[in-house]
Amino acid sequence: MAAPVPIHNLNDGHKMPSLGLGTWKSQPNQVFEAVKYAIKEAGYRHIDCAHLYMNEHEVGNALKELFNEGVVKREEVFITSKVWNTHHSPSAVQSALEVTLKNLQLDYLDLYLIHWPQAYQEGDDPFPKDSNGKIIISDVTPLDTWKTMIELKKTGKVRSIGVSNFNVKQLETLIKETQVVPVVNQVESHPYLPQKELLEFCRKNNIYLTAYSPLGTPDRPFATDKDPVLLSDPVVNEIAKKYNRTVAQILIKFHLQRGLSVIPKSVTPARIKQNVDVLDFELSPEDLHALENLKTSFRYCAIPFDKEHPHYPF
Repeated sequence: MAAPVPIHNLNDGHKMPSLGLGTWKSQPNQVFEAVKYAIKEAGYRHIDCAHLYMNEHEVGNALKELFNEGVVKREEVFITSKVWNTHHSPSAVQSALEVTLKNLQLDYLDLYLIHWPQAYQEGDDPFPKDSNGKIIISDVTPLDTWKTMIELKKTGKVRSIGVSNFNVKQLETLIKETQVVPVVNQVESHPYLPQKELLEFCRKNNIYLTAYSPLGTPDRPFATDKDPVLLSDPVVNEIAKKYNRTVAQILIKFHLQRGLSVIPKSVTPARIKQNVDVLDFELSPEDLHALENLKTSFRYCAIPFDKEHPHYPF
């Protein structure tokens, strides 16, 4: 088993493992086994979920089995989930949380995030569109939703609250208007998108930045053959050879060494184990600098049909 993952102290006093298992795009049946293997065999203690991923019930079944077997206790595992864009009003946020807790078979979440700052028309369709194929937006603001999150924390069903995909200006608004600082901002980050400005702001305001899609999410549904492939980048591959590590291990270490948390997704046991086996080496300052300053820049997870939304963050 790999060395214990470093623990980060969040700004509200709770603690969060700095490396977790991502579950976006994990297919039915696979995510159940992936979560069990990650916790039981590879030593993970942080699972990142979201209602939109449509697999929280399987994650919940895996957690229940692990708890019943005595592999881990509930308090030993950090579980994150996210409220989706169609559930941003006060009543919808609360009902969404209840659905997530039921699916995960938990009494509380360790961390609940606003998945994206832009709100859509409420309903069962996660991407409601009009007759012209445009997303139907809601006038609920990110600040409205954040105020509801603050109230949710008081119920004890959510231990910590944060956001995802928020830019600096949006974070500033939340902090100024409520004086409640998100504990986490979860964003896409990798050497093609190092998020230097956002990271600097988050450090100054004691917001823990979490990197999703750290490997360039090659299996994303909207990929094109014109997109740069991070895993094939020559600089990254050269550094991997130097340390006798996989490219994925270098990309994961890149975030940990910069002080971010990171949630690589995999359903393959060998890769799940490799992804957490990154704690026994350090990248040199020169190699870290090289990764932070690659000539290529690219955002893999921009939502193309959201650019006209008033709260689109990019």
